[in-house]
Amino acid sequence: MAQAINKDNFEQLTATDLPVVIDFWAEWCGPCRAISPIVDELAAEYEGRAVICKCDVEGNDEIVSKFMVRNIPTIIFLKGGKQVDKQVGATTKEALAAKIDKLL
Repeated sequence: MAQAINKDNFEQLTATDLPVVIDFWAEWCGPCRAISPIVDELAAEYEGRAVICKCDVEGNDEIVSKFMVRNIPTIIFLKGGKQVDKQVGATTKEALAAKIDKLL
């Protein structure tokens, strides 16, 4: 399962040499709920090779602002602490896995 990321653990989870994937979502967002199981599956499949997190946009304004998230779901891909890719809107597991594979 993907880890929940918030202002308290943001630095800890993103200060890694591994690729970091952050799924920005909200409970009331239908497309977010649709891709949630996909993100959880990817977290299990890439465990130890990538850090995959979920950030609830409700109550995490600092992180949302940092990455200028305007629509959800938005998935941000980090490498070396810097944003290298972005996916706005729901997509397939295969498309997300391909983006993660490029960062490994």
